[in-house]
Formats: sequence, structure tokens, C-alpha cells
Amino acid sequence: MTPAPTSLAQVVDNRRWVRRTQPFPHVVAQHVFVPAFYAELEAHFDRIRRTHPEAFQRNMPGYDAAGALLDHHRDGPLGVFLSRAWHDLVAGVARVRATGDVSANLHHHEPGGTSGWPHNDLNPGWFPEPAPDPGEVRLSADGDVGYHKGNRPAGRPARETIRAVSVLFYLANPPWQPGDGGETGLYRSPADRQPAATVPPVNNSLVLFECTPYSWHGFVGNRRNPRSSVVMWLHRSKDDVVDRWGEASIVPW
Repeated sequence: MTPAPTSLAQVVDNRRWVRRTQPFPHVVAQHVFVPAFYAELEAHFDRIRRTHPEAFQRNMPGYDAAGALLDHHRDGPLGVFLSRAWHDLVAGVARVRATGDVSANLHHHEPGGTSGWPHNDLNPGWFPEPAPDPGEVRLSADGDVGYHKGNRPAGRPARETIRAVSVLFYLANPPWQPGDGGETGLYRSPADRQPAATVPPVNNSLVLFECTPYSWHGFVGNRRNPRSSVVMWLHRSKDDVVDRWGEASIVPW
């Protein structure tokens, strides 16, 4: 299996990513990776679905998708999303001081998936001590600390972080046409029934945004075709969030 590249400069194609402000600040990019490397990413994703179907679990309450933890499949091209270089690129684009802690999943929606609900991803994420050094990443499957609640053996130190940046990278999908659904909807408020903007699941494209009390987004039901993506989060310190928006802004699991 092809390992993840040692340098993003070898594989990142389009560097003219577009920053949009409505309905909340977000960044979109197409042709993210050079075609040859994108083909390897897609082949790696398809290989995981074919040889490890048990990895994709429908265990996300209220979310009509099957997910597989990318940490368990880091040896290969998809490992690029778990690299410090990618972490730092995303943090720089989002203008966020991130901790080096990463959670990442592979998501797959079968055709006919129902729409989700607007949510902002401002959730906790627990990681083992110590914090990663510069140049390193800490993954949600590292150690024996539960990511969502911080469950761990007695005496095991852990850190509570908060999701700081959400990234959705689309891959291994059929050609997308308007009316197919499967977009990521961006909302002005959690009460909205229709998104103010949508990002289609076009292969080798992404959307990323800082997780804030106002980053309302959700899955738009896919009527015709499956939708697959890499979904990942960078994290920041809890103190940063409390100082900026108050502790009540954090959305518990």
C-alpha cells in the first residue's frame, strides 16, 4: 500500500482556495490534490470499504451515515489527513491556533439518505496526556481515553479540548448534478429548514470552517447517488473557547 506523502508540496494541486463569508465564514477548494494522488486516495477508500466493510458502523445517533475511524487505516494515502503538515495547513487557512490533536472519520451515505439537522460541531474531544510536540499529531484512537466523554482508567491523565476546525473532503463519488442532493448545507440558524448555501460533494474538493457558536451546517439528503467523504476535526484548548464565547457555548455529547 502506498504510504502517505512526506511533503504536501508533492501532492497539493490547487492552492487558490476560496474564502466565503455567508452564511458564516468558510473555505472551499476544488482540485485539492494532483490527479495521480487523488486517484490513490479514492483507491484506498474503496479498498477499505471492500476489504473491511465491518469498519463502517452506523453508530451515529441522528445521522444517516456509516462511519469508519480513519486512525485505524492510517498506513496509506489517506494518512495524509492525519499528518502534521495537513494539520498545520488547515489551521493556517482557518486562522486557528490548534493543539495538534486530530479526529478523522470516513463517512458513507447510501442513496436515499435523510437530511441531517443544523449543528455547529463546537463539541469536546478528549485526548491522552501529554500534548503533542510541534511536528506531531495526537489521534483520537491513541491511548485509552474515550474521545467523547474522557472515560479512562483511574489515574490516567487526559486533556479536554474543543473542536476548532471542521473539514469535509469529498471522494469516491459518482459525478454530481444539481438535484442529486448529498451537499453540505450551511445555515444561518439552527431553526432554518433550508440552507442559505450548499457545497456539493464533487470529488477532490473540500469545505472547511472554524467551529464557532454560529457554524451551523448539516447533511442534505442524497436522492440518487451515494456520498462519501473524509470528515475531520482539528482542536483547540478549552480555555480558548471559554475566553472567546463562554463555557455555555460548548455543546456536550
